[in-house]
Amino acid sequence: MKGRRLWFVGIGGAGLSAYAQLARAWGAEVGGWDRVRTPYLEPLAGVPVEISPEPVVPDGWEAVVSSAYPAVPGLRRREFLRELVVARPSIAVSGSHGKGTTAAMIAFVLQETGRDPAWLIGAPVPQLGSNAGTGAGWLVVEADESDRTAFALPAEIAVVTNLELDHHSEYASAAELEEEFERWLATVPHVVRGAAPFDGELAVPGAYNRENAGAALAALELAGVPRDEAAPALARFTGTGRRFEVSERGGRIVVDDYGHHPSEVAAAISAARERWPDATVRVLFQPHLYSRTRHLAFEFARALAAADDVTVLDVYPAREQPVPGVTGKLIVDELSDRGVLAAWTPALEQGAARLDRRGKPGDVLLVLGAGDVDQAIPLLHD
Repeated sequence: MKGRRLWFVGIGGAGLSAYAQLARAWGAEVGGWDRVRTPYLEPLAGVPVEISPEPVVPDGWEAVVSSAYPAVPGLRRREFLRELVVARPSIAVSGSHGKGTTAAMIAFVLQETGRDPAWLIGAPVPQLGSNAGTGAGWLVVEADESDRTAFALPAEIAVVTNLELDHHSEYASAAELEEEFERWLATVPHVVRGAAPFDGELAVPGAYNRENAGAALAALELAGVPRDEAAPALARFTGTGRRFEVSERGGRIVVDDYGHHPSEVAAAISAARERWPDATVRVLFQPHLYSRTRHLAFEFARALAAADDVTVLDVYPAREQPVPGVTGKLIVDELSDRGVLAAWTPALEQGAARLDRRGKPGDVLLVLGAGDVDQAIPLLHD
């Protein structure tokens, strides 16, 4: 990376901020643009960052562009991530759900057992200090399938957590998604898929985390970490940011979770029931992407129906343009068809106020979604 001047378009995001950290550690001069300042920029103190409404690439810089900005010319993020993976023996963790947590588990155990890993994970990992690490050992990568980034990566070890059709604007069918994975995995020397769930002690709740931990242990064994050495470290792993992150407000238990697919919503509610079996579970849910909401409204309703109280916000658009007739109310209507009375509060402030008003001491307030729904938490009364 020495001698390169890399300008990251979307540097405030979970992914590109991590890439920028590693590129800087490997000798590049880095800078970037984003629409707003985010917490992911904190580890990049001293790096030039342009904040403005539209993308900016100064003269003399090589652009590395987030998939959220397809019209901006430059190196796509999958191409740049491939460069990083080629440079180091790597473990790529992909799949529809749990890939960030599983990658974080692997990186944490490698760190705890003295193996000095590097890592690139699309979420903050409190126990690791950042979403990126720059050690000299294995490079652990969260490999995103949403824009086919994973399939460009020549990893030594590939981990597939699970597969469900989640990105309807990218894949025509679940069969196409499966075919893409099969093609990629055929090029990888070592593959972990369908690993048995971990049956030991874990600090993170839920059946899905036992599955994540089982996949992590299998990958760690392939990376040279014996199971009896890895398992005690894994038991100390407390999770990643916005993945079942627990706090307290006014005597209510607040759980912030990134879950944005019906399976993830169901898993988060199930984990809350497992951890607090006698509590009332109230959910504030923000749908993510118009395409996902349109295709999966019925499945979202089925998952949310397991809660005691449901409030639904409008769709967080992310990279998509509005679709006529597609709002969060589609999910509320599906819940009504199931006999569940749910609230439709399009604005985040409205949803937070309802959750706050209805939540009683001892209740679990589960804040779910991949957009900005976490901003509802500071609006809850202490």
